[in-house]
Amino acid sequence: MRLVLALLFVIPLTVAAETAYVTDNLRLGLHRAEDTSDRAFRTLESGQEIEILSRTRNYAHVRLPDGTAGYVKAAYLVTEKPARLVVAETRAEADRIAAELEALRRSLADPAAKIDALRLEVDGLTSDADRRELRITELEADNADLRRHQEQFRFSLPLNWVAGAALACLVGGFLAGLWWVDYRSRKRHGGTRIY
Repeated sequence: MRLVLALLFVIPLTVAAETAYVTDNLRLGLHRAEDTSDRAFRTLESGQEIEILSRTRNYAHVRLPDGTAGYVKAAYLVTEKPARLVVAETRAEADRIAAELEALRRSLADPAAKIDALRLEVDGLTSDADRRELRITELEADNADLRRHQEQFRFSLPLNWVAGAALACLVGGFLAGLWWVDYRSRKRHGGTRIY
């Protein structure tokens, strides 16, 4: 029973625990009095750039970029940039580089597209040249074949010429034969045709 009661008290304590972080946001007052005993007339944020004119152990006489001068506690001045300022500069640089990269991508998009189009054209021309070269090889082989046939049948006549000449001779011989028979028949019968 005591264990149950102890657990009931411990559980809410663990649930109520909260995580927190220490801030690096510092506000430093800029004073007119050398010992900063007066009221600050301006508040400086963490990361504010200042020029140190003179410095003692506890206080520093400083000048802001706009020319305003005053005193601050020297313990809060560091020579290295605060993390927040470094992160902001890094983010700004990363954004600038990203914008520059995007601009380069856009500017290279047209040349890249043209290069791709030229590559496709070169590929097409190369395949066309390969096809033509193959066709030239085939025609050279056919030409060599025709030259061999020409050498083989150099003194022979084509069959259609021979057939045409034979047909002309046959028709001419037939007609000459008819004329000869008619001529001889008329000569024998006194110029009269008998048939």
